[in-house]
Amino acid sequence: MNPEEEIVLIVDELNHEVAHVPRKVMREGGLIHRASYILVFNRNREIFVQKRTMTKDVYPGYLDVATGGVVLAGESYELSAKRELAEELGVHKVPLASHFDFYHEAENNRVWGRVFSCVADGPFVLQPEEVEDGFFLGVDAVYSLAESEKFTPDGLLVLKKFLAEYEGFS
Repeated sequence: MNPEEEIVLIVDELNHEVAHVPRKVMREGGLIHRASYILVFNRNREIFVQKRTMTKDVYPGYLDVATGGVVLAGESYELSAKRELAEELGVHKVPLASHFDFYHEAENNRVWGRVFSCVADGPFVLQPEEVEDGFFLGVDAVYSLAESEKFTPDGLLVLKKFLAEYEGFS
């Protein structure tokens, strides 16, 4: 299915479900939607950073510290996270820890997100339509790289909030 035709869950400012519309309609209307965000760490506590393809409908070509995506109609955050992890990285049957929900609003993106994390060392099978490349980096190296490279703003927000809540992690 063409990603623009996927039917996504639309929510209001309080994260209550209000409609199901095609992704294209959601993007064109700037409608609030849900998304899953998965921070993938290896056993060395490095985070997987992916380079988004230039065909992505939001933040094309940017680096992203979170795997994940839009919650489809009829999906929970958890099902979305498992589906996205399998689609984007080829990762199946790893335990996901659920952490927190957050709201993010940018010029081209209004989203209620739920953040998960998991441990997976790879090797990964990258989805060529969505992920151009990927690599593990230490958290400090991510912040250094973000000074010179474009990262998805919601991904960096998620990482900062995760590290603030789990101080002993990094």
